[in-house]
Amino acid sequence: MKIFIILFISIFFKNSFALETNAKQALLFDQETKTVIFEKNADDLMSPSSMSKIMTIYLLFKKIKEGDVKLDDKFKVSKKAWKKGGSRMFLNLNSLVTVEDLIRGIIVQSGNDACITLAEGISGSEEEFVNEMNLLAEEIGLNDSTFKNSTGWPDPDHLMTTRDLLILAERTIEDFPEYYHYYAEREFEYNKIKQSNRNPLIFSDLNGDGLKTGHTSLGGYGLVASVEKKNRRLILILNGLNSNKQRRKESERLIKLGFNQFKNINVINMNTVIDDIPVWGGKEKIIGIYSKEKINITVPKRLKKNLKYSIKYKTPIIAPIKKDQKVAEFIIKKKNNEILKKYDLFSDKEVPKLNFFGKVFQNLKYLIFGEASLLQK
Repeated sequence: MKIFIILFISIFFKNSFALETNAKQALLFDQETKTVIFEKNADDLMSPSSMSKIMTIYLLFKKIKEGDVKLDDKFKVSKKAWKKGGSRMFLNLNSLVTVEDLIRGIIVQSGNDACITLAEGISGSEEEFVNEMNLLAEEIGLNDSTFKNSTGWPDPDHLMTTRDLLILAERTIEDFPEYYHYYAEREFEYNKIKQSNRNPLIFSDLNGDGLKTGHTSLGGYGLVASVEKKNRRLILILNGLNSNKQRRKESERLIKLGFNQFKNINVINMNTVIDDIPVWGGKEKIIGIYSKEKINITVPKRLKKNLKYSIKYKTPIIAPIKKDQKVAEFIIKKKNNEILKKYDLFSDKEVPKLNFFGKVFQNLKYLIFGEASLLQK
């Protein structure tokens, strides 16, 4: 059987500018269309520093959602937590701290003492908590991440990629919308010490709502940022920058570029018949095809002819056909025929096969009228 390519529509697309960044690693992502707008060394292993605290919090949110931990639970501050250096929440030795305060102490203040107190309170020891972090990382698809502590403290084997940080950020936003608001808090006061969130986009005119900064001498200055504007969300990951000032300027520049230079286009609506295709040997001659998901794409606003949409299927489709059976693919290509994305298309109804005499009659019509008979009512 031959392959039919139909609905061959070209739209104008050309990225007339090349995105660049001083960051050693970078990734800019549109959450609605699941499109990577720009990436640089996205699969390089790197020191994530405090950005890996997102994983510490992700594991906590999971336990809260499952009922294993409550926001008003209190954990005791151990000597190990109290003595920990780096950024701190300034917890008192042997004091009891609520889980909700620890959340804010980790997200807003980036407290290493808060991370260890949380880890010990949940799992008995930081080491056991880290084991749970690594198991959960594997479960949610962080294939290149290895955690050695709950804090992001420099360790040659504590490694992530920007692509894994993207997965983690997206999962955090989608899996825990009821807790995500903590990432947008600008400041938190504990023990009479007020500290501001280090995320520069939260204080900018972009009104960022997450997620976490990081800095070590090993990894440089980094940021996992998220900004929502007019129901469109961009996620940006940067690492390896030279200063806090450079991190602020570069993150603002790339986020603004993502919103101003790119737009989202609705290609196909969910559960809407987009075309008919012929059926052979069935009680119906044609079936409608539809997508179970809304198909949107992100393209530069400066467009020149470069993208193609097509529907691919074997013709004719052989009966019997079940309702909602996959029968075709919707394909988005570049001008050079490089495939960008594929989406499954499904039948809108059931088509039983013809009986023996019906098949004989259909074969006779095909011999007389050829392929035109396939679409005859």
